[in-house]
Amino acid sequence: MARPRRLRHKLMLGLALVVGSLGLLLGGTLYGLNAHRNSVRVTERKLIELQYINVMVSVLTSEAGGVPADINAESKELSDKTQRVQEFSGGYRKMLATTVELGLDPDKGFQEGNLLNQLDEALDQLSVALKKAATATGPAASEPLRSNPEVKAAYEKSQRTGQHLKQALVDDIESSIRKSNSEIRQSFWISVTATVWAVVLVLALLYYFREWMLTPIRELHAGVQRVHSGDFDHPILLTSRDELEELANEFNAMTVRLSAVYKDLARQVNERSRQLVRSERMVSVGFLAAGVAHEINNPLASILFCAEALERRLQDILAPALAAGAVPADGEVLTRYLKMIQQEALRCKDITQKLLDFSRTGERKREATDLAGLVRGVLEVARHLPNGRGKHITFNPGSYIVAPVNAQDLKSVILNLVVNALDSMDEGGSLTIRLGSDGDFAHIAFTDTGCGMPPDVLQNIFEPFFTRSRTGKGTGLGLFISHQIVDQHGGQIEAASPGPGHGSTFTVRVPLRETTGGPLATPQLAPADDPADAEMLPFPGKKAA
Repeated sequence: MARPRRLRHKLMLGLALVVGSLGLLLGGTLYGLNAHRNSVRVTERKLIELQYINVMVSVLTSEAGGVPADINAESKELSDKTQRVQEFSGGYRKMLATTVELGLDPDKGFQEGNLLNQLDEALDQLSVALKKAATATGPAASEPLRSNPEVKAAYEKSQRTGQHLKQALVDDIESSIRKSNSEIRQSFWISVTATVWAVVLVLALLYYFREWMLTPIRELHAGVQRVHSGDFDHPILLTSRDELEELANEFNAMTVRLSAVYKDLARQVNERSRQLVRSERMVSVGFLAAGVAHEINNPLASILFCAEALERRLQDILAPALAAGAVPADGEVLTRYLKMIQQEALRCKDITQKLLDFSRTGERKREATDLAGLVRGVLEVARHLPNGRGKHITFNPGSYIVAPVNAQDLKSVILNLVVNALDSMDEGGSLTIRLGSDGDFAHIAFTDTGCGMPPDVLQNIFEPFFTRSRTGKGTGLGLFISHQIVDQHGGQIEAASPGPGHGSTFTVRVPLRETTGGPLATPQLAPADDPADAEMLPFPGKKAA
């Protein structure tokens, strides 16, 4: 995983680059200014030295007015010049030492020092030559001392050395100016380079600032707008590897949670809406069932009464023949038909009674019930049903679970689901029942290998009168009534299927502690204690193939 790059690190990097560019630009400028300043200082110092040397050279090269009266006068003049130039030379040595100490001499006084040594040497030679010439010629000599070869050579050498010294100072000034110009050119190119680098850096920082800051913030704003408009399916995708990416990830996680909450709320609203529709339909069905039962009971009572009366009349008519030992051929048939009429009338009466029970609502008594034993009792009945032949039912409870339920109502739910599963499977199919607990709820799962269900059937499977029976029978009320019973217990019943041909799973959840019941009333159904009663239950249409 790549190491995250914090915004402060990015900003510090950008700031460091900007400060570095400004430092480079400032350094180049200061370098040029310092070179110019040094050049000015060297020039000023050398001009002062040049003025001093000019005075010294002018003393050395100046000629006295007229021709000297004698050799002594000329000797005195040359000696005075020599002494004055030596004094100037000593003074300049001190001045040169100060210049070198200040670092204002390009060659650290090397050339000037050599020339001063040569000057002193020439002056010493001139003094020796003057003494020697004065002693050799005598006071009455008429030839000028300047004509003496030794004096002339020493005198001219000292003049040339003085001129060379002046030229050395000029050379130092020119050298300083050349060095200063070179450093100023370097400073110029450094400044130009720093300026170009600063421009490029600013443009790069603007680009990366847009990539690091503006674009992520724009993406975050767009993501917030999408969530505000109700779009939870497009997460914010950032790869900046900084706090903004962490913020986007947290926002995406929050969006996922918010989407789940919205979906759950939508599911609850949809479920409550369906429950309301079922309740309204239940009321309509109840009124219809009550009216039909009331209207049918009167004709059924008349049919039953008339059948019983005919049976008694027939017995009175057949009594003499039976006493004589002669039984009419049609007597037995008539008696059997009359009893069949009575049985079917009683059966219809029982059906109308169930319709009346269906139309009544109310809270049923609940007791602590062993759910595993309840399921086993239902399976004992279901094993003898005709639609269970050639099919396998597996139930291996893993624990002993007791829940406060109405045993007869929950038994009706379990039997309904088992019968539906058996009807949905062909011969060789398998039904697996699992019993367990999860938190405060016990759950019973019915998984079959039957025909399965498409999504549209799953959506409406608990609606009243909705049926997709493979057998062509059923009223579409069984699962609706089962849903009402489970809801009255404060539980849930859910249906799931991977698709047609892949089986189905129905899961019933009931609370392990007493609850106040659901918002809808439970239809009161007669218990299905035997196969005949199971056939009389209003089972819904079986799962569609």
